[in-house]
Amino acid sequence: MEKSEHKGVFVFVEQRKGIIQNVSLELIGKARDLANPLNDKVYAILLGNKITDKAQTLIAHGADVVVCADTPELADYLTEPYTQAICHIANEYKPSILMLGATTIGRDLGPRVSARLGTGLTADCTKLEISEEKEFLMTRPAFGGNLMATIVCKEHRPQMSTVRTGVMQKLPADKSRKGEVIDIKIPFNRDKFRVKLLDSVKEKGEMVDISEAKILISCGRGMGNEEGIKIIEDLADTLDAQVSASRAVVDAGLFSQDRQVGQTGKTVRPNLYFAVGISGAIQHLAGMEESDFIVAINKDKGAPIFQVADLGIVGDARQIVKQLNERLKG
Repeated sequence: MEKSEHKGVFVFVEQRKGIIQNVSLELIGKARDLANPLNDKVYAILLGNKITDKAQTLIAHGADVVVCADTPELADYLTEPYTQAICHIANEYKPSILMLGATTIGRDLGPRVSARLGTGLTADCTKLEISEEKEFLMTRPAFGGNLMATIVCKEHRPQMSTVRTGVMQKLPADKSRKGEVIDIKIPFNRDKFRVKLLDSVKEKGEMVDISEAKILISCGRGMGNEEGIKIIEDLADTLDAQVSASRAVVDAGLFSQDRQVGQTGKTVRPNLYFAVGISGAIQHLAGMEESDFIVAINKDKGAPIFQVADLGIVGDARQIVKQLNERLKG
């Protein structure tokens, strides 16, 4: 789409089994922040089946207009129907900005939509702002996180970006907010529906998604063997916390990738973050530095992790964690 009369800050709302995902509420909060200096509206794109009743939740969190396509074709996420739906809405409403979560769904959907709309897409943004010239500035890590690149999409619309969970902050719900809900019919081209969902199998597991955790204890190379992990897990049991890991520990096969914090893992923002045996490479810091309170435990007093820590403890991480756990139990 060429740049012309495009208006509105649009957010694709990700829902799974009718549950609105946190990343979408965070993006609506950011959209509100972007729309105000542009004197513009925030639009939420809500796709699914029997989900119209979720529209008021989106309005309470900052949306002005909810464009809702409620139809059986969108009951489960499939790339083609969802792409057709968003592209139809984009062609109808001509958004200036369109944002998606950098989730498994968003990373699949975003590039397909941007290609069909003939525009660009800045992935994994860590900062979004409106310049004094009213340009949309999209900042993301580049060259392995060693510098931050700010991208501007001057010629084409919508200006598209994806953002990870936990990077932006959602607004408190205001149930008194008023907004508009628009039901829209999508003229699907079913000839292009070449993939069918035959079955959905959910992996069994008791662990909470680390991006949702309130207390997170992260295990680094300094704790990276079975004995060290057992010490971490004991402390996690005492604190009712979740366990996460640095990339080195995940690469060693000691944790699954969904437990990884950092630029190539997940962005987290817990109330309390323990970095145990983690030196604090810039790629790891990018994933956790917005935590409310950071406790770093490392034997190297010059480790970069201490630069972002609220509380730093220098010493043998295993002994310190054991003693801390004993004190907490007492």
